[in-house]
Amino acid sequence: MKIRFNYLLFVLCLLLLPALQAQHAYAFSQGGCEGDCRKCHALSNKEANGILKKMNIPGAKIIDVQQSPVKSLWEISIDDKGKRGIFYVDFSKQYVIPGPIVEVGTGSNKTMERLQKMQPERKVDASKIPLSGALVMGNKNAVKKVIVFTDPDCPFCAKLHQEIRKVLGMRKDIAFFIKLFPLAGHKDAYWKAKSISCSKSLKMLDDNFGGKAIARKECAGKEIDDNIRLAGSLGITGTPTLILPGGRVHSGTLPADKLIGLIDGRR
Repeated sequence: MKIRFNYLLFVLCLLLLPALQAQHAYAFSQGGCEGDCRKCHALSNKEANGILKKMNIPGAKIIDVQQSPVKSLWEISIDDKGKRGIFYVDFSKQYVIPGPIVEVGTGSNKTMERLQKMQPERKVDASKIPLSGALVMGNKNAVKKVIVFTDPDCPFCAKLHQEIRKVLGMRKDIAFFIKLFPLAGHKDAYWKAKSISCSKSLKMLDDNFGGKAIARKECAGKEIDDNIRLAGSLGITGTPTLILPGGRVHSGTLPADKLIGLIDGRR
């Protein structure tokens, strides 16, 4: 009896298999929502405004609603009394996500990239940034000087550090002046920055970003505290932040070729 039952079950599976395969093919076909989510999902400006009111920011204006880099989220760009911002809403319209969205492969902060495109180009007076205590990558007399505010425990700073090395392999007219700026949220960043600063050692920074342990050192220098105050005065709150030739400000990491384009003013 058991053998007969198993045989009948086997026959039934064979009969159902084509139907199951057809359903599977339909579910993952390029004609479905996975090809273009807007075929099945929509978020109107009226709905977005309703979400803003529920979030208790009714005075904000919707600039744009579009699909985010993550297909299951809508990206809503707003202007709140002159301040630009971005937040995300899932396709069910039940959840709000503040961001940022970071691409794992490149470390690119996609939210920051969108904000930078929305905002007018930001500049600072680079002549007011002292370079005497900075670690220098490249020829300090290079024509094009880039100031980098970096945190020893920032993973995106580590990615940028490797891209800087690639840039220096391609261009001799660019130099990077590294200002160590430990963020308060990274518990070991301050002593690491202090130790690297006390030693005036680019190798220590290389080792740190390469995942190697570095020695803890103390000295009477106040450079790290000065860098923290300087960053605050310039409105720099995150790392990595680059001050480009001419004082242009860019936040986040970039691949070497795009970084060169940014330095040359091509983007």
